[in-house]
Amino acid sequence: MNPPRLAVVVGTRPEIVKLGQVARALGPACQVIHTGQHESAELAADVIASVGLKATRTLTGIAGLPRHARIGRMVERLGDLFTAEQPAAVIVQGDTNSAVSGAQAANAAGIPVIHVEAGLRSFDRAMPEEINRCVISALTDVHCAPTQGAVRHLLNEGIPAANIELTGNTIVETTLAMAPPAADAAKIAALAGAEPYRYVLATIHRTENADDPARLETILDQLTKLGLPVLLPLHPRTRQSITRFGLTAALDRLHAMPPVDYRTFLGLASLASLIVSDSGGIQEECTVLKRPLIVVRNSTERPESIAAGFAWLVQPGEEISELGRQLIADSALRPRLTAIACPFGDGTASGKIATIARGFL
Repeated sequence: MNPPRLAVVVGTRPEIVKLGQVARALGPACQVIHTGQHESAELAADVIASVGLKATRTLTGIAGLPRHARIGRMVERLGDLFTAEQPAAVIVQGDTNSAVSGAQAANAAGIPVIHVEAGLRSFDRAMPEEINRCVISALTDVHCAPTQGAVRHLLNEGIPAANIELTGNTIVETTLAMAPPAADAAKIAALAGAEPYRYVLATIHRTENADDPARLETILDQLTKLGLPVLLPLHPRTRQSITRFGLTAALDRLHAMPPVDYRTFLGLASLASLIVSDSGGIQEECTVLKRPLIVVRNSTERPESIAAGFAWLVQPGEEISELGRQLIADSALRPRLTAIACPFGDGTASGKIATIARGFL
């Protein structure tokens, strides 16, 4: 009989990136399972390889399904896999459909669940990710919380303190390890036609923005009024929405580009005068890269970035361009942010989580 292994479930690029160093620390005991939530098997393999991993299993027939069908199929297939191979524990990360499916499948198979980035809350039930977070917490055996705030949320929900570990966030060491040196970042910016600290980097992909024609039009219009060139790597769903809503003319005033790999993105982010995004992960990465961020969302589960002074939460509207121009013009902002400590830990989270996971072996 093969010795028990630890299953690491991933389905999106952020999960792969954030769990990459955990999986590497676990070595041969780790079984990486890609759910195929968004990407083709080939693209997923490229992303996984970029962080030094290889998927042991890749599910097919998942991408493109409606949310309920996608989750249902992932639970079914992961459940079959966990029942047949019985990993010692299942590690899931964050709040994706893959994470909630992995937690449900593991729980149904009687296998312990380790939740990385546990305890984040936006308290906005209109956000699908918030529902996923709450469901995962109800099924988790070990909650690896990134901040004291996340610990408090879990305790307030009745999670026993003995089941919570304050680990920090794995994004800290991942960003430090994968961000290119300044000289390489400058070359990356130059290839994109941009001058260091003389451009804005923007990403928009969340349902509340990408699927709402009025909001999406407002965001694109506001980006054109920031006074600097705007690099806009377009998520496939956002590009499709722009076409569907008849907003392609707005792209003529922006530097729209295909999605970029993670190292390239970090290089662009590190030298941007300003970042504008609705991403959750960028709210963490900006605190490591020491860059200002405008968060274009209704709510956020990462208030630490705002409290520390790295990020500002705004609704689509004039606030984007008004605040953006103020931040760009603030010559003291860059040294001020450089002096602020990252609120998401000291870069040792992956090792702590790997040690916790090995305990199940």
